[in-house]
Amino acid sequence: MYHEVNEPAEAWGSLAVSPAVFSEQLSYLVDAGYTTMTAGALAALIAEGGQAPPRTVVLTFDDGFEDFHRHAVPALVEHGCTATVFVTTGWVQDAGSESAAKRPGRMLAWSQVAEVVTAGMEAGAHSCQHPQLDQIPAALLREELYTSKARLEDRLGIPVLGLAYPYGYSNSRVREMARAVGYDHGYAVRNTTTSPGADLFRLPRLTVHHSTGLSEFQRLVEGQIALTMVRDRALTAAWSVVRRSKATLTGVNRGRDHA
Repeated sequence: MYHEVNEPAEAWGSLAVSPAVFSEQLSYLVDAGYTTMTAGALAALIAEGGQAPPRTVVLTFDDGFEDFHRHAVPALVEHGCTATVFVTTGWVQDAGSESAAKRPGRMLAWSQVAEVVTAGMEAGAHSCQHPQLDQIPAALLREELYTSKARLEDRLGIPVLGLAYPYGYSNSRVREMARAVGYDHGYAVRNTTTSPGADLFRLPRLTVHHSTGLSEFQRLVEGQIALTMVRDRALTAAWSVVRRSKATLTGVNRGRDHA
């Protein structure tokens, strides 16, 4: 799971990976014999009871930063790789009246979303305004999930069946709503690898940080225990407890399990 592929001085957040480092990671994958598939393709395999071929990696990008079009896609195409970008539709640069109150940085325009799909990438939904889905009322939850999917489908002219939960968190109420509005899979974070038979609405991902060196990246890809993986799992578990408690106190949430 990536966010930005940008130089640190130009990046919005601390998770940004520089273009040079990203290219180095792609080179490692190709040289080591890995192939890539989209998030949707992996979900479809799992749904059919199948298993991804050995040495398969899924590369995902959350939020829809403009540098995905400028830096990531050219590098992916050069290395013969594909990826999935999960777009926050209210953050699209030219969303107009549908814009969220504040964007985190320079985001993809609708024409760029279409161009990355034409280049062989997949687009999935990441809500409209990037709320904490497990903390909002049912009516707003449905609007966030349904409208982001519908806007992407209208703009791209293709079905959009995949979702990544903002901040990586969901619970049973969020997942049930996602199914109800027409998604067939959802990606969390959880910082572990995916296995056959995984819950299609709780598919895990591993976080790639700006500080993830090549040796650490190799360990993540190989499914070995890495320091950042242990740290990220601990943080995920701690935040799950906090969010569950907060939702209970506010009376918003009936779904107890968070991920």
